[in-house]
Amino acid sequence: MEPLHELQEIRSLMERSTKFLSLSGLSGIAMGMIALAGAGAAYDQYQTAWAPQNGTTYWNLRPGHRQEMALFLFLDSLSVLVVSLTLVIVLTARKAYHRGISVWNSASRRLVGSMAAPLAAGGVFCVALLFRGPIMLVFPATLIFYGLALINAGKHTWKEVTYLGITEIALGCAAMFVNSYAALFLFWVAGFGFLHILYGSIMYFRRELNAGMSE
Repeated sequence: MEPLHELQEIRSLMERSTKFLSLSGLSGIAMGMIALAGAGAAYDQYQTAWAPQNGTTYWNLRPGHRQEMALFLFLDSLSVLVVSLTLVIVLTARKAYHRGISVWNSASRRLVGSMAAPLAAGGVFCVALLFRGPIMLVFPATLIFYGLALINAGKHTWKEVTYLGITEIALGCAAMFVNSYAALFLFWVAGFGFLHILYGSIMYFRRELNAGMSE
């Protein structure tokens, strides 16, 4: 059993040197909750500011209100992104500190680099859709591009990130065939809210809580 134990130790050391394993499951839970808060703000704004005057669909809005709605959705999404990334950095840095390793190393740089291209391309594409239409495709496009970024990142961190990416893409592809804005909104809430909370909880209990108990 001794040689087997040594091989496992070597494999663990090699994995730690090539993969970023300080990603916190709590950050996923936090991202999900922030996404739910952002979705709630968007829903409340639509129901109180636009829907009573124009009906219940985007195309019933007056042109000026469409632009206001697109701008609000853009700023709302940007706020969710900034707050989420801040919490991810803080919680991940905290975990890395407790493990005695640097949060910004070759593995984390590869992780960030692998996500950058899909997220940047998806961001430009979704902003264009917001202001030039068709706006219905914004919801599935955000899920699909985000899923692609997660699959890319999954090669450099925990495998749960890859599974989350696959689920996001599947959800986004299904959302492309939905004609109801209310249903699209629910798809978006499920992808960025509940899935983050689900996978973040799995990562936390499997990778952090159990590890802490065993130490």
